[in-house]
Amino acid sequence: MPVSRRQVLAGAAAVPLVAGALGGTAARAAGGYRIGVGIADVTGPAAENGMMGYSMPQQQTAGIHQRTRARAYVIDDGTRRIAFVNADLGAIFQSVHQAVLAELAKAYGNLYTEQNVLLNATHTHAGCGGYSHYAAYNLSILGFQRQTFDAVVGGIVEAVKAAHEDLAPGTIRLGRSELTDGSANRSRTAFELNPAADKAFFPLSIDPAMTVLRLARSGRDTGAICWFATHGTSMTNGNKLISGDNKGYAAYHWEHDHAGVRYLDGKPSFVASFPQTNAGDMSPNLNLKPGSGPTEDEFENTRIIGERQYRAARAAYDSSTPLTGPIDYRMSFVDMSDVEVDGRFTPDGRPRRTCTAAIGASMLAGSTEDGPGLPLPEGIRNPFVDALGGMDAPVPKELADAQAPKVVAVPFGAMKPYPWAPEVLPLQLVRIGSLYLVAVPAECTIVAGLRLRRTVAAELGVPLENVVVQGYANAYSQYVTTPEEYDSQQYEGASTLFGRYTLPAYQQEFARLAAAMRAGTPVDPGPRPRDLSGKQLNFQPGVVFDSAPPFKDFGDVLTEAKSSYRRGERVLVEFVTGHPKNNLRRGGTFLEVQRLVDGAWVRHADDGDWATKYHWARTVLGESKAVLTWDIPVNAPLGKYRLVHHGDWKHGITGAITAFTGTSRAFVVA
Repeated sequence: MPVSRRQVLAGAAAVPLVAGALGGTAARAAGGYRIGVGIADVTGPAAENGMMGYSMPQQQTAGIHQRTRARAYVIDDGTRRIAFVNADLGAIFQSVHQAVLAELAKAYGNLYTEQNVLLNATHTHAGCGGYSHYAAYNLSILGFQRQTFDAVVGGIVEAVKAAHEDLAPGTIRLGRSELTDGSANRSRTAFELNPAADKAFFPLSIDPAMTVLRLARSGRDTGAICWFATHGTSMTNGNKLISGDNKGYAAYHWEHDHAGVRYLDGKPSFVASFPQTNAGDMSPNLNLKPGSGPTEDEFENTRIIGERQYRAARAAYDSSTPLTGPIDYRMSFVDMSDVEVDGRFTPDGRPRRTCTAAIGASMLAGSTEDGPGLPLPEGIRNPFVDALGGMDAPVPKELADAQAPKVVAVPFGAMKPYPWAPEVLPLQLVRIGSLYLVAVPAECTIVAGLRLRRTVAAELGVPLENVVVQGYANAYSQYVTTPEEYDSQQYEGASTLFGRYTLPAYQQEFARLAAAMRAGTPVDPGPRPRDLSGKQLNFQPGVVFDSAPPFKDFGDVLTEAKSSYRRGERVLVEFVTGHPKNNLRRGGTFLEVQRLVDGAWVRHADDGDWATKYHWARTVLGESKAVLTWDIPVNAPLGKYRLVHHGDWKHGITGAITAFTGTSRAFVVA
């Protein structure tokens, strides 16, 4: 795998602002940092919950390949602090942002606010959906799913609290490398419309930059934050197992296989995260077909693309240099549907304006390189959409003109009784020493990201390499393309909600935040986004009851393990089970691989591990089965093992939920 170190960029990484540009905060850098890390489970229902990303109604969860996690970092310079959270989710919706901040306020008062908390998603397309308060993102999930929402919010809050309690003096280093075989440009037609100077910055038509923060305390490495642009779409829209996709695997791989002891005194010994940057047109499917590239196996592709990210991150990590400088932040809410854009930020130098949100016709086809499909297949009725009045709202001529050349399919921002997508969005700029994060509530293409970085770097007076776009941050509003890319109306342009001048509007507003940060002055917080928590609908059927087959009980084995296996073989055991929605077992597991050690059975692996899979399947009416598999690693210790299934069943009359455990026969790995 080609990984080249950019020595010039690595040298620039440690360049702090001159004292006069610090706004009076330079002295804080001398005191170093306090650092805390935390990790928590955000896995939603493992069965019959629509998945977020591909908008395919038939893609409902049916088990777990790997649990999804929230990874949190609190960094304090003695005067200011930030909480940075990267979660294995399709998106951070505004609903989550609002709820997490409310919970943190209950626990810590004004210590963690919308100003200094940065929530972002890996953009896995293999996680649970239905946790937005906006209809556009709950369409294929049949509405708002309270269990998923509570799991996401609860997990993120737990991770931040763990990081808060973990604070201790530490150091930060900054490193960079390049990864050229972890992504492909899935929208070359649009990319080629950009000016030559922009295209020249990306000679391979991809963004190869890997930017890494290395966190340590008392001489012991405690975490890594690794930014790289590639979509979370190695798993296809045919997959129904929950997974963190390639970035989830990259984090897992580093934490479990290369960090030594996974837990130390009950706390994570090392927390690695792989947040997104400007991944809007970056696909991990290197052959530009769903599930294709480097291999034709989506699970193997997930592992390979994840491992390549890990290796590039490790190269940057190992060559990192000390980072210094203060913590700082600015955040403002902006109505992105109504921004007057100064001619300084538009391609033709003329003042322009954004417009009411709408999606284009080509958006409905999906990204053919990552996962084609309509949100609503022809002939299928969706009761959630029907309850909202349908999708065929009239498109006013002025909106059609403002969105041109987009052919408007659904005017999200004009839907009643409230818009189907948020228009008042959080724009945030965060400084960690000499590194600046442009937190965008959307998916930027690589050239859109480049222009944003150039704008912010110029306003701050810092090297371009010290500015990183943090995508999928604090809310979600689909794509941001350049005006030139918008004109081609590929999937990404059709999904750029606020019209042709969406990117110039972002450039202008982030320049405003950067100017305030450089001057050390506050910014107008802007209009408050609406709270739609009390206006949610759900048409996804719940669990009515569970039943066991005749002469069987919950936890009984249906298909037993063999007596012995060799490394590299697969163990498969089936159990009578109940519905996973009866108990999400967040922070726990549906599956254990137990090993006999000194006469006692101890956990060797669970449903968060790569080598295991938990499949759930309904058999007859209220009957269902759990299929547990373990692909025995080639380095698994020899010895005696067994598979254990934990589940819960619901009584059809009383509604009582009862836990149970089933155990396979013992088998030998020889």
